[in-house]
Amino acid sequence: MPAEILYIKNMVCDRCKKTVTKILCDLGIEHKPVLLGEVHLAKQIDKSLKEKLNDRLLAEGFEIIDNRKSRIIEQIKKSLIELIQNAYPDKRINLSKYLAQQLNHDYSYLSNLFSSVEGKTIEHYFIQQKIEKVKELLVYDELSLSEIAYRLGYSSVAHLSNQFKKETGLTSSHFKTIGSSKRQSLDSL
Repeated sequence: MPAEILYIKNMVCDRCKKTVTKILCDLGIEHKPVLLGEVHLAKQIDKSLKEKLNDRLLAEGFEIIDNRKSRIIEQIKKSLIELIQNAYPDKRINLSKYLAQQLNHDYSYLSNLFSSVEGKTIEHYFIQQKIEKVKELLVYDELSLSEIAYRLGYSSVAHLSNQFKKETGLTSSHFKTIGSSKRQSLDSL
């Protein structure tokens, strides 16, 4: 049988990839290295094994995505998370052009699909992801607010501060004092 690609919902970090890899190994499913949101199998698996895999994935907060629209939404999320995690290699990036290029779809189609399914715009989801990254960096206390703003592509510290306050209801300095208790996991956004 030819190789198969499975798309997995809620894979947002390296720990997720390790968890999915362990599940695949436990079930004896041959695969290539696991990527965010997708698994390349060495060969197709039968329906019963796929159901076992999905049950194990569901127990860990993941899920096999079977329809095309859901796969596109997960690819949008994956692309945005990777962009944030890679600390914006190009600080002048245009989000709509970036996503259209990454997913080979017109941005208006991607935007309408995402909004209709997720109940929020791509831009708002992206801002939420960036704010969670800001929280993470604030808790680590290794970078100044201006370094964080630059790393995440904000035009200024004031822009970051305003967006942080709007999203969290807290100033960044107040958040820093209360720490990680206010952080959310990326898959819950």
